[in-house]
Amino acid sequence: MIPLAVLSADDLASALTHGAAGWMVLSVAAVLPILWAFALGVFFARPYVLRFLRTLTLRFGGDVWWLSFVLMRDALLVVVLGLSLILLFPNLYLKQGLPITGPLAVVVLFWAIAIKLFRDTDEDVNAFRLQAILLVVASFLYIVPQVYGMEAQDQTNLGSLPANLVSTSNLPLAKGILALSVVLFALSAGIVFVRFVYRLWKGAPSGEGTAPAR
Repeated sequence: MIPLAVLSADDLASALTHGAAGWMVLSVAAVLPILWAFALGVFFARPYVLRFLRTLTLRFGGDVWWLSFVLMRDALLVVVLGLSLILLFPNLYLKQGLPITGPLAVVVLFWAIAIKLFRDTDEDVNAFRLQAILLVVASFLYIVPQVYGMEAQDQTNLGSLPANLVSTSNLPLAKGILALSVVLFALSAGIVFVRFVYRLWKGAPSGEGTAPAR
């Protein structure tokens, strides 16, 4: 280690910058299981919310309650997806020591969110079940290696399991997972974009460019 007194101002600034960046990435990785648990809890609270709505006698109160629930549920999934995107950055995933199946969790979560773009999961039971399965799979792919990999490095009774579940300790597998996840995410995003543009073009009459009448 270089003594602090020997470091120049530029070296010290660079060390602080890289250290703060690493701390921030690892902090996000540590917070994500909590956000996952919160997002899944709100998502699967839908039957309780529906039962509660039936007890309300004021229509306005029911609408406000339902809209608040939907906004919170969907916003949590978007926040989790946004924070999880750091797992698709090679310079972070392969150097910071993140959950090894985390990139696959990002892809599966993106699929779960994409379902809502084309199907009404609140009215279509099959779409709701498919989205629920994808969310459970995505949470499993992230939380398990996070808990039994990153957070269990000092647990000698687990043998080599923690090291195998961290990206920096299993680079050959990590590189393959990252490459596959990036390709799947890019293809999925491209399909969603093309389908959205196609539906927009097909649904809009020729020459229609103004906002819809209210």
